[in-house]
Amino acid sequence: MDPQAFIRLSIGSLGLRFPMATVNNGKSGTSSYSCEIRLRGFPVQTVPVPLVSSPEAAPDSPTIASSFYLEKADLKALLTPGCFYAPRACLELIVFTGRKGSHCGVGAKRQQIGTFKLEVSSEWGEGKPAILYSGWKGIGKSKQETGKPGAELHLRVKLDPDPRYVFQFEEETKLSPQIVQLQGNIRQPIFSCKFTRDRQSQVDPLSAYGSSSLDGSNQEADRRERKGWKVKIHDLSGSAVAAAFITTPFVPSTGCDWVARSNPGAWLIVRPDACRPDSWLPWGKLEAWRERGIRDSICCRFHLLSEGQEGGELLMSEILINAEKGGEFYIDTDRQVRAAATPLPSPQSSGDFAALSPAIGGFVMSCRVQGEGKSSKPLVQLAMRHVTCVEDAAIFMALAAAVDLSIEACRPFRRRIRRSNRNSWIVVNLQDYSGK
Repeated sequence: MDPQAFIRLSIGSLGLRFPMATVNNGKSGTSSYSCEIRLRGFPVQTVPVPLVSSPEAAPDSPTIASSFYLEKADLKALLTPGCFYAPRACLELIVFTGRKGSHCGVGAKRQQIGTFKLEVSSEWGEGKPAILYSGWKGIGKSKQETGKPGAELHLRVKLDPDPRYVFQFEEETKLSPQIVQLQGNIRQPIFSCKFTRDRQSQVDPLSAYGSSSLDGSNQEADRRERKGWKVKIHDLSGSAVAAAFITTPFVPSTGCDWVARSNPGAWLIVRPDACRPDSWLPWGKLEAWRERGIRDSICCRFHLLSEGQEGGELLMSEILINAEKGGEFYIDTDRQVRAAATPLPSPQSSGDFAALSPAIGGFVMSCRVQGEGKSSKPLVQLAMRHVTCVEDAAIFMALAAAVDLSIEACRPFRRRIRRSNRNSWIVVNLQDYSGK
């Protein structure tokens, strides 16, 4: 498998300091500070900026505050001048102050302190690790206007190559499609996907994990719950190399017609046991439910399971996906578990769950899916450093299939109400109040 070239632009070690006169006047101690990080073509990211109390001190934490992931097309766009832009695009960090108690310093009365700019250059596309900036930089307006020292921002901007494997399901997951790897215009078959929702065979090794099979004789129960769904990922030789199946049925919660947070549906993601043929080992658990609001969302929460330990779960991702438009599920230690500073265990085909260094961290996988009622052909990206063999990629394909099918499993249910009218029964189908 050949990866595609990506780079990771990370901004970290943020800190803000003021001249001693400002600190002594107490002006800097009553506010909180935030920073808007902008790069043309990408969503604006807002992060808090800690205040460095001593002018002589410097942030020594390696914490990553923000990351951008760029592919070849992104770099080409950034290096191409637009009609209303400067000759080169810039990475911009705009620092604000706001009243204490506002969210991340962002509020109605926030005030801009200054801006740091770093021009995009051809160096970004060389595919080599590089420190673009590290240290303090004066950003205060007073420095420009009066020559006196103003506010200073500390930051570290770094480039790292971040190659990825890119895969796509060629049809909807429930149609048991092929999974191909994308490399330019080449679409190379890598896996096949087999989806079933019927009664499980008694010789199916997955049946040992619980009673998730459908009872075909109970049609009324089928209308009130979604269970027995199973996806197997096969390699080109036809061997099953990963699987996902529903362990907790998707059922409407009490008093409503949708799967609620209080009782989510759940999938178990499994991989073959190298020591025991026709046996499976748990790798991860995906829970999903529907969040009601102005625009409904499907929440997908993924835990990595520690082998052989009851309750040994590590939260890796909790993502909201727009129920109508779809969206992206991802595992990214910079965006999801940065606050916990938890290293990500690596799913090795040997069963080794050894932790990676927190410094490696960053992007692990992403899966883009469509919304309800749309033809979804999941597009999956995997960081090359987390894939040592085909089986490693397969387990993420099983997770991606479970995410995609969860959009369907979380659709509102129809409620069946029976009314007695003398000797006859009237069956009324009602949808939930959203009209979906």
